[in-house]
Amino acid sequence: MRSTVARHRNRPQVRAAAAALALLAILGGSQAAIAAEPFAWPQGRQAAVSLGYDDALDSQLNIAIPALDRHGFKATFFLVMANKPVAARLADWRAAAANGHELGNHTLFHQCSRSAPGHEWVEPQRDLDTTTAQQMKDQVLLANTMLNAIDGRTVRTMALPCNESVAQGQNYLALVADAFVGVRVGGHAVTADVAGMDPAAVTVISTEGMSGKDMIALVKEARRRQGLVSFTFHGVGGDYLTTSAEAHQELLDYLARHRDVYWVDTFANIMTHVRQQQAAVSNAPGAP
Repeated sequence: MRSTVARHRNRPQVRAAAAALALLAILGGSQAAIAAEPFAWPQGRQAAVSLGYDDALDSQLNIAIPALDRHGFKATFFLVMANKPVAARLADWRAAAANGHELGNHTLFHQCSRSAPGHEWVEPQRDLDTTTAQQMKDQVLLANTMLNAIDGRTVRTMALPCNESVAQGQNYLALVADAFVGVRVGGHAVTADVAGMDPAAVTVISTEGMSGKDMIALVKEARRRQGLVSFTFHGVGGDYLTTSAEAHQELLDYLARHRDVYWVDTFANIMTHVRQQQAAVSNAPGAP
């Protein structure tokens, strides 16, 4: 009798527990569904394309920017502040910024590790191995000040020279990452998990020697994965680490034909959007 009474008394608790478990299952399923949803790009587009140009080269001003402007695309030019085309063509860089292109930070002197394989070209005074992390911090922040003097902007992105961040055994990127809305670190072209990406460690691919078809294939991969594709150009139709003007144009023509599919914008605008979407998910009810 006592056990029967106990069972009857426990029935409301059992029903409540079952209801709670059912609710958790529903909520868990909802969260999984949210996590599985494609990343929300502006205007319902299916992928984002970041066109970046490193080092501040003449061919970028002479060939790349006019090609971009013909299609109305905005890109990011990561300037090495000590490179001659910065001082020699300051008015051109300022005009590009005024026209909506972004001027990004590629440090003052493009320090890379001279001890790395194939880096014999690194000048001794620009050797990351003999530069302290604190010196790199000071130089990177100074480059931001110089860029602000050119374009008047405060929201900034950065591209690591040679994809390297270790200066005398210390990661200098950790000292400056908060100054940027996004940082490019090399690695590979397509980021699929945009919602989970680290804005201070965005992977990119160099386009040196790529054909237009090669680059378009990566753009299509980004669409399949609802992600972000990030290209790094150096010379375009000239200079060094060159991508042919024809391949560059072929890529732009393809993107122009599919404006409703791909969001092409500056790295700063793309990363600002990514951060906003990540924050919205983090602040949503039930978020971990």
